[in-house]
Amino acid sequence: MSRARIQLEPAYILHHRPYRDTSRIVDFLTRDHGRITLFARAVRGVSTRFGAALQPFAALLISWSSSGDGGTLTGVETGAALQALPAARLMSGFYINELCLRLLGREDPQPELFEYYAQAVASLVSSESEAAALRLFEKRLLEALGMGVDYAHQVSGARVEPDAYYHVPAGRGVLAQVRAPGPDCYRGRHLLALAGETLEDAQALAAARRLLQEALEHALEGRELASRGVARALRARQAKTPSKGEP
Repeated sequence: MSRARIQLEPAYILHHRPYRDTSRIVDFLTRDHGRITLFARAVRGVSTRFGAALQPFAALLISWSSSGDGGTLTGVETGAALQALPAARLMSGFYINELCLRLLGREDPQPELFEYYAQAVASLVSSESEAAALRLFEKRLLEALGMGVDYAHQVSGARVEPDAYYHVPAGRGVLAQVRAPGPDCYRGRHLLALAGETLEDAQALAAARRLLQEALEHALEGRELASRGVARALRARQAKTPSKGEP
C-alpha cells in the first residue's frame, strides 16, 4: 500500500487526547489539507519526541506520513515565535477550536479559513478587542461553510438602510424592514457594520454577537458547545465569589 508523506505543512492544534501510555491523538487545522487527525507517538512522559512544540494556538509546521490505517506525525517545528494566549482569553481560544472541530469536514482544504484562524489567534494574543476577534471569526467561518449572509442587502436585493430595522431569521438572510424596533429586530447600521467588519462600538458588537450566535446554533443543529457550557459555569462561579472585605 502506498504511503503519502507530507512535509512542513502550516498547522494549528485544535484538540488532543491521550492514546495508550505515551501517545496522543491530535486534531490539526492545516492550510492545504484542512482538518486532519494524526497519531502522535511517544509525546507523553518525561522524554518526548517533540518537546514543548505541540502547543495549542502556536503556529506550527508539521510533517506526517499516512496510509489506509491513518496518519502518523513525524515532525513538528514552530512556524513563528511562540506567543502564549493570555490566560483570560484561553476560553475564547478553545471556543474557536471547538467551532472548527464541530463544523469543518475532515480533509477539506480551506486555505483562506486557515488564514482567518491565524488572524483570530493573533488578535486574541494581542491587545485587540477579544469580542471583535470572535465575531469576525464566526462570520468568516459561516461564510466559508456556505452559510454566510449578505448583511448589507435584503433578500429582495434592496440595500439595508442605516436607520431602518430588519428581521434576520437564522438561515434566511435579511428580510424586509419593520416599522418599529423590537426584540427580534436589528438596526440597519449594525448590520452594515457586520457586513463591513467594522465592529467598533458596543452596540454593534452586541448585535453581531446575537446575530452570529443564532446563525451558529442553526449551523450546529442544536448541538451544545462544551466551551460555552464551561464559560457559563465560570461566570456563575465568579458571580458567587465574594469580593475582598466581604464575609
